[in-house]
Amino acid sequence: MNTRGVLVTGATGFIGGHVVRRRVTQGITVWAWSRDVARARRLLGSQARLVGRLEDIPADAPVQAIVNLAGAPVIGPPWTEKRRRVLIESRVKTTEALLAWCRARSSRPRVLISASAIGFYGPSDDRWLDESTPPQPQTFQSQLCLARELATEPARELGIRIVNLRIGVVLGADGGILPRLALPARLGMAAVLGDGRQWMSWIHVDDLLRVIDHAIASEDLEGAVNAVAPVPVRQRDFQLAITRQLGRPLWLRVPAGLMRAGLGEMSELLLRSQRVAPRLLTARGFEFGYPTLEAALESILKRGRS
Repeated sequence: MNTRGVLVTGATGFIGGHVVRRRVTQGITVWAWSRDVARARRLLGSQARLVGRLEDIPADAPVQAIVNLAGAPVIGPPWTEKRRRVLIESRVKTTEALLAWCRARSSRPRVLISASAIGFYGPSDDRWLDESTPPQPQTFQSQLCLARELATEPARELGIRIVNLRIGVVLGADGGILPRLALPARLGMAAVLGDGRQWMSWIHVDDLLRVIDHAIASEDLEGAVNAVAPVPVRQRDFQLAITRQLGRPLWLRVPAGLMRAGLGEMSELLLRSQRVAPRLLTARGFEFGYPTLEAALESILKRGRS
């Protein structure tokens, strides 16, 4: 049996699928915990060892790291009280179950990499936000991320290192937000949201995978880490970069009032700034493969056309 192993939750999602494939190519055994094993098998094939219950992982199976990505999508149905409970429980209960499983094992993982988000900081303005910036618990996006991060804390008592990745908008060809923006852009229907001056903090999926690798390998890295590229852009410039890559115009605008009326508090994710800096990664000398949006989009959209 491979002496290295990683357990992935949310393995059937956009980021999770990339994590599974990358770890497999590195010669690492991947265990994927899924509540729908049949669907996971259709999506992942034989790449991962799929389990519907954590107890199905053999007691002697080496699992050195957990990459915890599970959670219901934040952008989706309106944030009713019921939906808010679903969003929180899908993150907190999964994390609690993982730690209960760790507690029962004689050989425990050395590190828990848990997916939080830059929503931790809440809506902001033009100020730079870094890992030392406090949350805004009066806003739901901040509450949600804070609940996820607090749920990881008991891992410390088990001797497990915790890294909470505060992830920005993840760009890739096969999932996430970019395909949903590129399609209307190709049809000449790209739009500026509100005044378009709100900051967007993003990261290329390949760089996010390298951040996860770095977090697993670096035994001195612990706590919150902003997983964003070093050069955020305003929303209008983000749309302009996409339309330029595709050779299409940008002429539509969706008024902020219309978005707030339709989406409620969820609209803050799209209309308010989050100008986030990867201070910790930069201080550690981490080198981004795609530090600028232009480089990231050229890589992804060119790949999609080839």
